[in-house]
Amino acid sequence: MRKLPVVAIFILAILVSLGLAEGTRSWEQRKFEDFEKGTAKGVAIRSDGALELAPSFKAIYTTPSTYIWAIAADAQGNVYAATGAPGRVYRITPQGQATVIFQPQELQVQALLVDAKGVVYAATSPDGKVYKIERKASTAKDAKEREEKSTTLRLRSGQATDTKVHEGNQTAEDKTKVPVDPNYSSSIFFDPKSKYIWDLADDAQGRIYVATGDRGEIFRVEPDGKGSLFFKSDEAHIRTLALDPKGNLIAGSDGSGLVYRISPAGEAFVLYSAPKKEITALAIDAQGNIYAAGVGEKTPRPGATAPTPQFTMPIPGITVGAGPATIVSQPQAQPGINIAMIPFPGTGATGGSEIYQIAPDGSPQRLWSSREEVVYGLSFDSQGRLLAATGNHGKIFLINGPNQFTDLVKASATQVTALAKSPTGGVYAATSNLGKVFLLGGAPDAQGEYESDVFDAKIFSRWGRADVRGQGAFDLFARSGNVDNPDRNWSPWKKLDLAQGGSLEVPAARFVQWKAVLKAGNPTAAIESVLVNYLPKNVAPVVDEVIMQSGARFNPMPKSTVENVSVGGNAPTMKFEAPVPALKDRNSIAVRWTAHDDNDDDMTYSLYYRGDGESAWKLLKSGLDDKYYSFDASLLPDGGYTFKVAASDASSHSPEDALTASRESARFEIDTTPPQVQNLNAAVNNTALHITFRAVDGFSAIKRAEYSIDAGEWQFVEPVGGLSDYRVENYDFSAPLRQPNAAAGEHVVVVRVYDRYDNLAAAKYVVRAR
Repeated sequence: MRKLPVVAIFILAILVSLGLAEGTRSWEQRKFEDFEKGTAKGVAIRSDGALELAPSFKAIYTTPSTYIWAIAADAQGNVYAATGAPGRVYRITPQGQATVIFQPQELQVQALLVDAKGVVYAATSPDGKVYKIERKASTAKDAKEREEKSTTLRLRSGQATDTKVHEGNQTAEDKTKVPVDPNYSSSIFFDPKSKYIWDLADDAQGRIYVATGDRGEIFRVEPDGKGSLFFKSDEAHIRTLALDPKGNLIAGSDGSGLVYRISPAGEAFVLYSAPKKEITALAIDAQGNIYAAGVGEKTPRPGATAPTPQFTMPIPGITVGAGPATIVSQPQAQPGINIAMIPFPGTGATGGSEIYQIAPDGSPQRLWSSREEVVYGLSFDSQGRLLAATGNHGKIFLINGPNQFTDLVKASATQVTALAKSPTGGVYAATSNLGKVFLLGGAPDAQGEYESDVFDAKIFSRWGRADVRGQGAFDLFARSGNVDNPDRNWSPWKKLDLAQGGSLEVPAARFVQWKAVLKAGNPTAAIESVLVNYLPKNVAPVVDEVIMQSGARFNPMPKSTVENVSVGGNAPTMKFEAPVPALKDRNSIAVRWTAHDDNDDDMTYSLYYRGDGESAWKLLKSGLDDKYYSFDASLLPDGGYTFKVAASDASSHSPEDALTASRESARFEIDTTPPQVQNLNAAVNNTALHITFRAVDGFSAIKRAEYSIDAGEWQFVEPVGGLSDYRVENYDFSAPLRQPNAAAGEHVVVVRVYDRYDNLAAAKYVVRAR
């Protein structure tokens, strides 16, 4: 067997999906790309193509705000959410009871920090400030009154959490449904005099670092609120901050995607220049490894064309310009506030995102990349594993190592914008569109469910066994239908008895789907692959078209063998057939046809012909594998014919199941016999020759006639009457001599005639002057 080169196989794998045409087929899902098409609820998808139980993921609270930009948790497990549209800080208890503890005049609360004493610091934008939010000092009597008020607020909050407020349609009454906690007071802690405040971080000494933009400055603020410029970069924005175990400040920029390490003395060193434009998130583990998320294409070199921004977060009011994505003043902003344009993190990103690891020795490596997801936040779970919060599919990924990851959970929102550790061992996750707070548990959930993508067999099929590779406790179900939407009267879910072979006891149909229910236990439940066997109902081939061509032939093409080249493991969809060129050969007839088989069966063809006035089909050639054939035209007498191509799928089926189909060509005429020139005569008439002759053809009309005198140029001549439209044409004309004084000499007259199929006949006549 001759094998195709690797390059040829690769090209075929892109263009086609070939499988075994005959008999039982299979549909297998075993890769991450396969499982990603399905719907997971409590089930995680590993990059190596396995399903496993995901950690518990529960919604704690849904805010009336559209966006949550940052979250932080205190020692008691309360989570604080910084929001926008409207700008607020919510305090949410582990039980999901929420109150508003801060309402600034600015549109957005962009960054948030809770220090070791439980004091909350909130940064606002645009033209914002850093606010200090803390509980009011009180007497025992005040404490009792506050406790009573808090009880009332918790009751109200519990009722409010059951009320869903549609973003963009909020009224003043809607905004008051989350009560304001009177036990908190706020004051301006620090004003950086900057356009934007992007992030906050604190060190062991209680000092707070403030990352800002338009001028790319970082301020360090002492516990008493006195701040000073700590670092100024040549980037427009410092987006994110983190502290390493040695007390160095790690900062990520927007513009060139730089990761800085800044010593407590303010000495800066660029650790890494990322391939991406913007560093959106940072995280540092106990060993000092720095993890950075980069998004967007870098600014092109001078003279290059800047890419058009593609916004990854659909924010109302966004406008597109040459710079970052911007948001204009919102309707819910309070009157009198001067709202500037805000370039939100990641919203101008193109080209996907990446996560990098920078080791303590400074060496970088890329851990993860995606062309679709945008990373908004990084954190660690209770086991110290890296988590990535992303949009625009609302997913959280677990990053296990270089190119090893798990699609962990999916939120009921568009973006997961922030992560924060919970003292109980879980991780809080905040989302935008809508603004919600979730708790990601530290252990797998008790049960999870995964529904596969709907599989289209293309043909009505019988469903056989399911071969499953996995471990632990899980159940498998299947259902089938004849429309692509399972909600439109499919069969009910039917559990497979895997111990008895795993047959799909579902009706024969065109579409099928399987569902897995994973359960907690030892060993841990996991599914590595699911293969469903099926047998399509055989349908007859279809010959789409038969085309005849006179004066052409085909050369036999070399055949190559490709075994089981397929893409994705799904049912075959089409076969790639290179066009076969026809060569000119006036003595041949070429037949070409197109045909298909919905089962993708191998087909053989037979070619028949029938002449005008005949009733029986005569076999011209059988056993053809190719969709073309040429033959010697002289095998058939001149006349009108109809050709028929019969296609059979017998090579793919048992004799009792084989089917055939045929198609006839349009009537086709064959004429290989040249016409005749009769009664050619010529005589001198003064300075011209008077020429007469008759052209006769046994089948087709005379197309044209030409003459030449004494080897001169061929000259066209019309028949008597002017029209050349019959099998017999008479010609009577005078032709001037090239040399009039040579009229008395000898002359040679040659005529040639063509029929409608360009068959040629010629004759000559010698004129001798007297």
